[in-house]
Amino acid sequence: MSETDGLDKTRLDGFRALCLARFREFYRESEVVFWSFAFPIMLSVGLGIAFRNRPAETLPVAVVAGPESARAAEALGRAALLKATVMDEAEAARALALGRVALVVGPRADGTMEYRLDPSRSDSAVARARADDALQRAAGRRDPVTAAVREVREPGGRYIDFLIPGIIGMNIMSGGMWGVGFNLVDMRIKRLLKRLVAAPMRRPDFLAAHLAMRLVFMVIEVSFVLGFGHLAFGVPVRGGLPAVFAVGALGALCFGGLGLLVGSRARRMETVTGLMNVVMMPMFVLSGIFFSADRFPQVLQPLIRILPLTALNDAMRAVVLEGARLGSLPGPLAVLAFWTVASFVAGLKLFKWS
Repeated sequence: MSETDGLDKTRLDGFRALCLARFREFYRESEVVFWSFAFPIMLSVGLGIAFRNRPAETLPVAVVAGPESARAAEALGRAALLKATVMDEAEAARALALGRVALVVGPRADGTMEYRLDPSRSDSAVARARADDALQRAAGRRDPVTAAVREVREPGGRYIDFLIPGIIGMNIMSGGMWGVGFNLVDMRIKRLLKRLVAAPMRRPDFLAAHLAMRLVFMVIEVSFVLGFGHLAFGVPVRGGLPAVFAVGALGALCFGGLGLLVGSRARRMETVTGLMNVVMMPMFVLSGIFFSADRFPQVLQPLIRILPLTALNDAMRAVVLEGARLGSLPGPLAVLAFWTVASFVAGLKLFKWS
């Protein structure tokens, strides 16, 4: 064996030792295991149950007492998904103000129907449409067009199907930021980085070991959460697993780079914790983990679309739920690649070992 081969083998052995040390740190910290595996599952179960598919809700409607109230209440009582109750004027107004009823129907002596509702409540608009349809039919209206309803229930459009890829993206972000950035600051505070510099170790190998283990943990975390969603809730996995892991790997590298950047100079836990929250909290709110980012105003959409977590969630949902190929996701992948390169360049330039 040549001297060069011996040096390469020694370096490889050192790199393996660094990776093994990082892995042992991970599984020896019970709180890390909890936040990486138990918490995403608990969150998925809780939200999956809370927002499970349910039959259409029966909406309460108040009918103001008066000469025509009995007939109106009878017509509404025969309608599906409405529950009518006759109340006096004050009681009906109070029930609407407190949200106990979705709509107040005020029949007048001349036959006119007055609908009182809060326009900011979606259930009020639905109740108004149902009540008006029931009263018009009771008055003799007939539909000129015959309609038929065909119910379609297919996995992919439920809330839990939307949620699981978002939980995966959240987990990859948290793992990259805390697993790299927080760990580096912790080692800097304990002067472990300074000792490692003095050891026969190449500095790039140390950072490469952190990133390599982030990729390993990403595969485990994605498999765990996605497998649980598929087995427990029937979440479809329409894309190939190589594409899923490729998106996850790019996300892990991206947030590993951001973690490196955030932890590049911090010397106190309070500092790195504050920086982590500054970086992560906007993405927790804006990037579509628990609800679609499309709900935000159009003026904010360009900003939201360039956030790395938004790109990761969009790409992961496209692969998992739609079966999209990587070639059809140039936008999200380009955003992730940009943040990966930019964060590593800035992080390595600013990084301090002591």
